[in-house]
Amino acid sequence: MTAAPPVSDVASMWNHVLLLHARVESRLGTALQRRHGIGLSEYRALGHLAAAPRSELRMQELADRLGLNQSSVTRLVARLNTAEFTYRDLCPDDKRGVYTVITEAGRDRYAEASRTYEETLRAALGEAGQVDAALAAAVTSLGDSLANSGTTP
Repeated sequence: MTAAPPVSDVASMWNHVLLLHARVESRLGTALQRRHGIGLSEYRALGHLAAAPRSELRMQELADRLGLNQSSVTRLVARLNTAEFTYRDLCPDDKRGVYTVITEAGRDRYAEASRTYEETLRAALGEAGQVDAALAAAVTSLGDSLANSGTTP
């Protein structure tokens, strides 16, 4: 049996970043679902819509921003429409184009959930750093990068 090749430093760090990402995403998703009845993708969709000019995005634009395929974003938007957080609107210039538009209820839910998101994100990053030294290094590196860019987590 041939021994596995050694893992490079960059690959090892990337694996730690992926582990950190998985843990934090899990915590965020659970907190948002329990406290606000929305999933992480719904939260992010509402955020993109709230920040968009005229509070609307074409379905394909939303899919691109969320990193989802067309059928996944269609199901996500259907859930948001059912909850009355968004509605569909036809593009006046292209009758095949469909926009998703955030409602006031969607803005309110996003604003409420944003506090939970921020609190959970900070807690999850702090706890991940305490559990694993390699994750602590990734969290510290992330914090340093954000501090140098003028952004806070």
